[in-house]
Amino acid sequence: MNKKTRIYFGPPLALLTERESNTMEISGRINRTAERYLEIIAQHEMALSGPERECLERVCAAGVLAPHEIHELPMEVELNKDQIEGLDREALVQKLESASFADLVAVVESLGY
Repeated sequence: MNKKTRIYFGPPLALLTERESNTMEISGRINRTAERYLEIIAQHEMALSGPERECLERVCAAGVLAPHEIHELPMEVELNKDQIEGLDREALVQKLESASFADLVAVVESLGY
């Protein structure tokens, strides 16, 4: 268990916890949501080859990705012109286009973004 820490409640956390009235309820809500999120991520892992992973790392290198940017991953891969040995760009684009949003989020999380 982590020690207590101060965190910034940006709009997503404020919205998530708006019905909670005290610190214990807020903490519980955040932890339940995080636990569910981690389970979703675990269940939506996509198998990626080394070259596919490298391509996605380059595409995501800008940093934290907003939901609309995650939806655009197939297009970003298609537009990226980096030469990566062993990459079948068209197959990766098709894989990403057929993926659910949860699948795409799991990919982004696995890359550390």
